[in-house]
Amino acid sequence: ETAVHVSCSDGIGRWTIANERRRNALDQAGWRAISKAVSALESESARVIIVSGEGAHFCAGADISEFDTVRADAKSARIYEDDNVAAFDALANATMPTVAEIRGTCFGGGLGLAAACDIRLAASDAQFAVPAAKLGLAYPADSMDMLAKAVGAQLIRKMLFAATVENAATMLNSGFLLSTSEEADLLHEVTTLAASIAQGAPLSHAANKLSLLAKTSDDIAEARTAGDATFESKDYREGRAAFAERRKPNFGGV
Repeated sequence: ETAVHVSCSDGIGRWTIANERRRNALDQAGWRAISKAVSALESESARVIIVSGEGAHFCAGADISEFDTVRADAKSARIYEDDNVAAFDALANATMPTVAEIRGTCFGGGLGLAAACDIRLAASDAQFAVPAAKLGLAYPADSMDMLAKAVGAQLIRKMLFAATVENAATMLNSGFLLSTSEEADLLHEVTTLAASIAQGAPLSHAANKLSLLAKTSDDIAEARTAGDATFESKDYREGRAAFAERRKPNFGGV
């Protein structure tokens, strides 16, 4: 069974997929645990979330060994895909920025989880794929747009239709990755970025995420309301004061 471990320190939250024996493949219980992990970190006042896999791999996607029971036909597959989409949405809509720390395998649903993150950094030897065509199944329609935007219109088609395995250099060139580094340096790169994000104003992060994700007029209205609230916040006063006093601001998220 896949476990999702959660920790938080100095405003930096981390949730880690733990099923190293199967390259951190997620079973149905694991997918359902992701929304709870995000909620737990929000309740612990995390200002940034790092998403990672235990050991040498990020996530090999869904655990195929249970498909005969939990994804056996269209009816059960729809329930399973709803769990997938809920996990992706929980991550994409988290109130704080999210950073994927990718090493080793990033396949299928693992690629979807990475795509749901705001920023993605990877080890230079990481590998990426969506092997749905080799399994004879479809990727959840609800999340395809998010995946296509993250990977790129042409590359995602190649990966879906030809079931190719792409390297980190290709994913970097497509814009899917912010950067690549040697595996030994990846943790430092990710934690340095996360620490920088954690120093920012939480209300600013939340409002800017809403603006980035806005698609409908209601979404834009919600983002505007959140943006207006930043100008009434104590953090905005603290930010102005810190600028005038030439010091680092100390934001409280209010």
